[in-house]
Amino acid sequence: MEMISNRPYLIRAIYDWIVDNQWTPHFQIDANYPGTNVPHEYVQEGVIVLNAHPSAVFGLSFDNDLFSFKARFQGVERSIFFPPEAVLAVFARENGQGMPFPAEPYPENSDALAEDKPNLQTVDSEDSDKKPNKKAQSSKKKPTLSIVK
Repeated sequence: MEMISNRPYLIRAIYDWIVDNQWTPHFQIDANYPGTNVPHEYVQEGVIVLNAHPSAVFGLSFDNDLFSFKARFQGVERSIFFPPEAVLAVFARENGQGMPFPAEPYPENSDALAEDKPNLQTVDSEDSDKKPNKKAQSSKKKPTLSIVK
């Protein structure tokens, strides 16, 4: 029998500790992790930070396989959900106290899902004298968490 991950338990515990101290809990989320639904217009470098204070969200659910809640972004209600594996950190806005988590590898079956979708690829043109696009050349980096004291 495979052992259940301790990640959702630790996230819930740190979240409760932050709320009990009357601080504002925030989640740092890998917005590209499979099964994640966050407002992508607020994603920066593949990461989004979400205020999850009980007064800022409703319908909060911390199941072992999926965290979800509803929140307003510029007055528009949005359904947010993500697997615990997408959580890179849970911390208090006021003082940064909390816990970072290592980035999890994407599940193997997420590649199979991607193969079903059309994708765009760059085409090399021998007669093109245009300079290459630096953005196209930059490799996708996994989000990282830096702890600042």
